[in-house]
Amino acid sequence: MVCVFLCESVAIQRRVAVKLSTRSRYGTRLMLDMAQHYGQGPIHLGDISLRQKISIKYLEQIIRPLKQAGFINSTRGPKGGHMLTKPPGEISVGEVVALLEGGARLIACVEKPESCDRVDECLTRHLWIDAAQAMYDHLNAITFADLLGFTDVTCKEDEP
Repeated sequence: MVCVFLCESVAIQRRVAVKLSTRSRYGTRLMLDMAQHYGQGPIHLGDISLRQKISIKYLEQIIRPLKQAGFINSTRGPKGGHMLTKPPGEISVGEVVALLEGGARLIACVEKPESCDRVDECLTRHLWIDAAQAMYDHLNAITFADLLGFTDVTCKEDEP
């Protein structure tokens, strides 16, 4: 299954699809689920797994960097679980996606120019830098509280 991020450009007037990793898509769903239950106490990962139909093992992998980045607190014990460290309105989708994608870029040579032997003469490098900036500007403008208010969401199921 692949969800695509759809945006409409005023200048071009057509839809552009950017594919995100499963890690980012599921991480966003994990955070949104936690936003839906914000203020209700710790949430068990097993409950999120059932609601989101994501394996608990995969959620355990995704939650680690979110905890390390300070988005989620965890408590152990029978009344333990996971909670957002801030209200959903203070966490942007862009922050979470950038964390789970390993940075706010579409191409590796942005952060590591030495990784490409064509970096000095590449005519498309700035295109991808600008495209990533536009996408992350948009995602950073949307909080998880905003997502809770969305009613018209587009998610297409495709085979990878």
